[in-house]
Amino acid sequence: MIETKKSLFDNLQNFFGFDNFKGEQEAIITNILAGNDTFVIMPTGGGKSMCYQLPALMSEGTAIVISPLIALMKNQVDQLRAFGGSDSIAHFLNSSLTKAEIIRVKDDVLSGKTKLLYVAPESLTKQENIDFLRLNNVSFVAVDEAHCISEWGHDFRPEYRKIRQVISNIGDDIPIIALTATATPKVQQDIQKNLQMNNATVYKSSFNRGNLFYEVRAKRNVIKEIVKYVKQNQGKSGIVYCLSRKKVEEVAEVLALNGIKALPYHAGLEAKVRADTQDKFLMEDVDVIVATIAFGMGIDKPDVRYVIHHDVPKSMEGYYQETGRAGRDGGEGVCVAFYSQKDIDKLQKFMKDKPVSEREIGTQILKEVIDYAESSVCRRKQLLHYFGENFNEAGCNNMCDNCCASKTYFDAEAQLHKALNLIKQTGEKFDDHHIINILMGVETQQVHSYEHHLLELFGTGKEDGEILWSSLLRQALLNNYLSKDIDQYGLLRLTKLGNSFLENPHSIRFILNRVIEPADDDNDDEGAKQAGGALDAQLLQMLKDLRKKMAKQKGLPPFVLFQDPSLEEMCTHYPITQEELRQISGVGAGKAMKFGAPFIDLIKKYVEDNDIDRPVDMVIKSAANKSALKVFIIQNIDRHLNLEDIAASKGLSYEEVLKEVETIVNSGTKLNLNYYIDEVIDEDKQEEVFDYFKSAEVDSIDDALAELGADDYTREEVQLMRIKFMSELGN
Repeated sequence: MIETKKSLFDNLQNFFGFDNFKGEQEAIITNILAGNDTFVIMPTGGGKSMCYQLPALMSEGTAIVISPLIALMKNQVDQLRAFGGSDSIAHFLNSSLTKAEIIRVKDDVLSGKTKLLYVAPESLTKQENIDFLRLNNVSFVAVDEAHCISEWGHDFRPEYRKIRQVISNIGDDIPIIALTATATPKVQQDIQKNLQMNNATVYKSSFNRGNLFYEVRAKRNVIKEIVKYVKQNQGKSGIVYCLSRKKVEEVAEVLALNGIKALPYHAGLEAKVRADTQDKFLMEDVDVIVATIAFGMGIDKPDVRYVIHHDVPKSMEGYYQETGRAGRDGGEGVCVAFYSQKDIDKLQKFMKDKPVSEREIGTQILKEVIDYAESSVCRRKQLLHYFGENFNEAGCNNMCDNCCASKTYFDAEAQLHKALNLIKQTGEKFDDHHIINILMGVETQQVHSYEHHLLELFGTGKEDGEILWSSLLRQALLNNYLSKDIDQYGLLRLTKLGNSFLENPHSIRFILNRVIEPADDDNDDEGAKQAGGALDAQLLQMLKDLRKKMAKQKGLPPFVLFQDPSLEEMCTHYPITQEELRQISGVGAGKAMKFGAPFIDLIKKYVEDNDIDRPVDMVIKSAANKSALKVFIIQNIDRHLNLEDIAASKGLSYEEVLKEVETIVNSGTKLNLNYYIDEVIDEDKQEEVFDYFKSAEVDSIDDALAELGADDYTREEVQLMRIKFMSELGN
């Protein structure tokens, strides 16, 4: 035993250059070397790969490592080759190889030079590969990302279900080591059952990553917020996760436009592009990777300093694994997730067409995410409880937004007693949603079909409000008064502690959830342009005076130069270049060029004279407005199409198209609508309205109608003439 221990440490030192093992690595490796089945549950960054790499190097034959991530295989093979000084020591066998490369890999394995062979689960199940592996001495099989076996896992892959059968076909009594960073008690059970390793030695590390800071923000102007955050953390490595490939491309483009070294990464890109992107990130040629949640990065980079979720994560396991890419070296790691009801609605819509059982599982998994995001309880406590670990929030050390925020407590003794009593009365056969409906007196179909509206407790919690009851049930679970039966669609059961509380209630306080304000319509392009601070009244007056003076010189009404909202935005962002001025809403390239210079000069001098610290978000550039609708309208006006026809072809109302046309013109694009206006408005009327706007102080349609006579003109006629006026004189 002493000899084995010495040999272990010698190999650790000689091959990897480490003096000590991390956590339970030594016990795990010893167990594998003894030929025992081993199950490792260890958080990201805990050193899982060492648990199979070192015993593989010390064992006779070749260890097979099953991994779903081609990127991770390449990464680990490169590292092992660097440590071992030989390309033959480790190989991967997957769809990215050419025929010649596959022959070379197989020759090295057969000759005994290869100690670790990484295989994708899809490749493993091919008969030709099974036949080949049977010719070799397989030391053991490592199943990485073992949670992929379970339908309850966040990344279920049917091929993983076949692994046990394949191992049995390769040889008898081959030891298995299964490893995962994210497994709830239910998933752990599934893994052991499916791999037929119920007698395996289980090593479970704490899921707590003390160096990570967790934060959830309401989703408003999200791209602007991300650019701002990244700029404030210039030079640090980060990952931004998005739900769709389209959003990945869009966010990466906006970051690049703002001088940030960022690249997109998703399954739709060619394998070579993905590999190059990954190398650039590892070599620090790129600071930020924008990736889809669905596509595992598999990047072992120790110094990722922040992970941002542009969209709500699909599951707590996914969230834990993705945030776990931050601060793997034990240094700073900030995890920011943006949350909105719209994201939840989108994810629920994706599930609509799935089979019932899959939908039920998906709904429960998503509900955990919603509860996590909306709760005011310590994020760490919630996260660890999800993985079956009890955690005292005092140990969070203010490393989450909820622990840093001020909280509202409520005395929960009476309400907890009432809720537990109701759950027991109804036979512990319902989820939290149903229990809250009874307490709130909501007469749903389910409440009626079970005649729960006739219960004495029906409606008795209405005055307390839904937020209190959802806060209470969430914390009753976190504090182990209740448990959730995951197999039975999230039904609530009383624990031993819950039953004890019913018999002997005692004083207890819970935290009331904060309400996450609903997000604005998430128009990211506009979001990147919106005002960022308090209005500078002094500057506003100076800009209005300048506008008036220039308008007088040009013989134009002031609003033709810039409208009031544009001036107001200049007073919060202080644009001092043409490019920055273009980012102000209602300005655009045309107006910036035609009228911008004196305004820029005035603002620049004002900033210098008053020593103003300009907001960092001013310089946020949004991607060129690619609105297909705007382009469509401009092209069809150039072709002299009627506005009614343009509206009909896009399924819009005439008023909606008119509003779009006005926005285009107000941003500085010249449109010639004479062909259409001449058809619908008499020449005399046109002249009268045009002359009115020439002398008007403001561009209000209501004022124009009052002056010209509402009986003689329609609102649309005045609006059309205002568009013509602004286009001809302002652009």
